[in-house]
Amino acid sequence: MRVGVFGRTFDKESEIYISEFFKNLKDLNFDVVVYKGFYEFLVHDIKLKTDKLPVFETHQEIKDNLDLMFSIGGDGTILETVTLVKDANIPIVGINTGKLGFLANIAKEEIREALIAIHSREYTIDERVLLKINSNSNIFNDFPYSLNEIAIQKKDSTMISLQAYINDDYLNTYWADGIIISTPTGSTAYSLSAGGPIIIPHSGNFIITPISAHNLTVRPIVIPDTCTIKLKMESRNQNSLVSLDHRSILIDNTEEIVITKAEFKIKLLKLNTTNYYATLRNKLMWGIDKRN
Repeated sequence: MRVGVFGRTFDKESEIYISEFFKNLKDLNFDVVVYKGFYEFLVHDIKLKTDKLPVFETHQEIKDNLDLMFSIGGDGTILETVTLVKDANIPIVGINTGKLGFLANIAKEEIREALIAIHSREYTIDERVLLKINSNSNIFNDFPYSLNEIAIQKKDSTMISLQAYINDDYLNTYWADGIIISTPTGSTAYSLSAGGPIIIPHSGNFIITPISAHNLTVRPIVIPDTCTIKLKMESRNQNSLVSLDHRSILIDNTEEIVITKAEFKIKLLKLNTTNYYATLRNKLMWGIDKRN
């Protein structure tokens, strides 16, 4: 099995686990390539003792050339991995050296057991919907997709107004700090922090969540993911901040934003020993109530 490894820097506490990760990859005879920037960090900063490994830098180098992509970090690292994998249909495996880890749900302490299960193909592939953004000037033209959310926010202390249309039908004008359009995957991310609902993956929905709406009667709304969302913006300084997951740019408010479901999906590897509801309980600490 040929696998790629992508990652961010990590703290000293995780070194022993990452060292074990690469040792187990070798013991299980995985064919390994590592993202160049991450490999340089491992060799020069961490002084990781490992055989010299081949490296890669671009999407084209891994397309049609990998069976799996390991992402070492947190959920943010998986979002970066998505921009590298793109539409290559390479399943992503999240090793969590971060904090919460809804997507990167293999704990550091479970690395060996997880790799043995993957080697034995004891897993399923979970396909997740992405959002696609279109605009007059083709912003994010290199990769106009997001796994979690698209957020449009104010640039400074002055709130903005956003006119929202669903399939060209007027929905509402949001006077707010911004608005979040979220996938079910992203429902446990920024949208949740802004008061949005948790939506189960594969439910076929998007969420529109206002950020600090000036009118308290304006609430999040769930719509079918077959809908087209159009947004028009107004603000005093004529600029707004648009974010696709971890990537952000400033745009002129003359831009018209159109958001649809992407034409491809991202694949996440899920071990047979895990399930979504258990992840919810553990990450949100629902079982902390002693009555349970």
